[in-house]
Amino acid sequence: MDTDVLVAAFRSDSGASRQVLEAARARRFNLLLSVPLMLEYESVLTRPEHLAASGASREDVSAVLDELASVAKRVQLLIRTRPLLSDANDEMVLETAINGRADAIVTFNDRDFRPVATRFRCSVLRPVEVIRRLAEEAE
Repeated sequence: MDTDVLVAAFRSDSGASRQVLEAARARRFNLLLSVPLMLEYESVLTRPEHLAASGASREDVSAVLDELASVAKRVQLLIRTRPLLSDANDEMVLETAINGRADAIVTFNDRDFRPVATRFRCSVLRPVEVIRRLAEEAE
């Protein structure tokens, strides 16, 4: 899961990103996490502008990240791919996906991820697509 999805989940209680976050917390899919990706999540989510927009505190962010760490599959980064993407911060998302053999990367940035992810047989999905697929699986 890309950091942009978590930012959107914190900023809106009702959007697809929040539903993806809640689905991850409920273990409705396997969330992959690496140490660099968790550090990125924490760094971005605790920026003053994101805290102000979401109404969350640093403690709220820590609690959610701790919970995600407890339900996620930890991925050790053995394969490094850099540089394949235009944004260096997206590389840790890609490397976590590749090393964890992810089926998909959940992001709003499909334009940058899609050409590279498909080389590794990894789909790129927007949060609304993930929610749709989870609903279909539940039927």
